[in-house]
Amino acid sequence: MSHWILEVTCIGLNNCGRFPVEYTGRGADRSPEFVLENLSPDAKTLAVKLEDLSHPIKEFTHWLIWNIPVSDRIPGGIPAGKTVSALGNACQGIGYGFHRYAGPKPPKGKTHTYRFTVYALDCELQISANSMKRSFLKKAGKHIIQAGSVVGVFE
Repeated sequence: MSHWILEVTCIGLNNCGRFPVEYTGRGADRSPEFVLENLSPDAKTLAVKLEDLSHPIKEFTHWLIWNIPVSDRIPGGIPAGKTVSALGNACQGIGYGFHRYAGPKPPKGKTHTYRFTVYALDCELQISANSMKRSFLKKAGKHIIQAGSVVGVFE
């Protein structure tokens, strides 16, 4: 792991703040934009996962995407699909049963806590788009050189 801390800012979501409706299943269900600071020069690709920390299934995965070209910004509104050609053929694994962003949508009247984690990796991962979080983390494990996160709540 790099000695540099990866600082992640999610546009429109203050850490530990409330998710903007636009980024949720009750709004446009649009993935947010991320700004990264202190990115290691050794980073070759980026990955993002979104988990529901309050879900009965521990750290339930809502979104998983990897092989994003290195940049200090990850654009918002990433389209659905196993491969995202507009993002250097980044690969979206299975999160929430889909190959796409699936924003927060807890049961009515319940507040859930969600965490985006952005990873900087030292390589491009060669794994199936049908992979889920466990397979991704197993393959990515020793290639993760930095990680940073943003937490938000939604009801």
